[in-house]
Amino acid sequence: MKILLLGANGQLGQTFLSQGGLAARGELIAASRDGSLAVGGGRGVVGDLTDLAGLEALLDAERPDVIVNAAAYTAVDKAESDEAVATRVNGDAPGIIGRWAARHGGLVVHYSTDYVFPGDATAPYAPTAATGPQGAYGRSKLAGEEALRASGADHLILRTAWVYSAVGHNFLRTMLRLGADRDELRVVADQRGTPTTTTLIVEGTLAAIDRMQSVAASDRSSLSGTYHLTASGETTWHGFAEAIFDEAAASGVIARQPRVTAIASSEFPTPARRPEYSVLDNSGFAATFGHPLHDWREGLRATLGQLPTP
Repeated sequence: MKILLLGANGQLGQTFLSQGGLAARGELIAASRDGSLAVGGGRGVVGDLTDLAGLEALLDAERPDVIVNAAAYTAVDKAESDEAVATRVNGDAPGIIGRWAARHGGLVVHYSTDYVFPGDATAPYAPTAATGPQGAYGRSKLAGEEALRASGADHLILRTAWVYSAVGHNFLRTMLRLGADRDELRVVADQRGTPTTTTLIVEGTLAAIDRMQSVAASDRSSLSGTYHLTASGETTWHGFAEAIFDEAAASGVIARQPRVTAIASSEFPTPARRPEYSVLDNSGFAATFGHPLHDWREGLRATLGQLPTP
């Protein structure tokens, strides 16, 4: 089996490479914008999703059996003034990947987001819930979902949320950096979601790929579709920040804890509107692929264990 990983230098791509599960399942080609790899574990090639013609040429040259699209335009606020580029990467590129895979019998694994929903629910969103993105980023990701579904390719659209890891730019690392210099941090307490580690996403993805590969090609369509791949449970950004510092202090990652003060979203305005409630119902993924999705606190403790102690 030949596997193409797009977005190899992002925090999700780096976790795929360092974990080694894709390489253990076949020949792994890892694509980044310039062909260099921050983490070893695959053959590096150029794969820039802003270059749609180049993307199709890459697919023609490598002819993968499985395409894992971990590349995305994720600058949520910048997307408000850069929607055309966000849509090219998040919307148009998945369509090209899907149409190529449909012609060649490939499987596409693609990641989407809680931002495709309006954020006004009071119970976890099911995969079939009505979408209604409130900003450019969400619109671009929804366009990618729709393009991949319309392509006719065997696919897994895996929606996730509040993604973080021990590398890259994310909420965990930002909190630890700011907390090292400040006595108090003010964090939004009226947005609810589920912090999800890249490790959980990688392990879940591998379980789903294994399941797809275990059935006859003619039966893949019954498993193709949209699933929610997040940790279980829920919290607010304020609750997540408090848990970060509690766990980091207990494990010796930090020497002291700053005070974390709860604020309203109105006190921290941003160009893009954030969903007030974006918890995703992940029960369908766990049942279909036989892969439990543990509470978000377990992922936090494990990720902090990957950070160096002072």
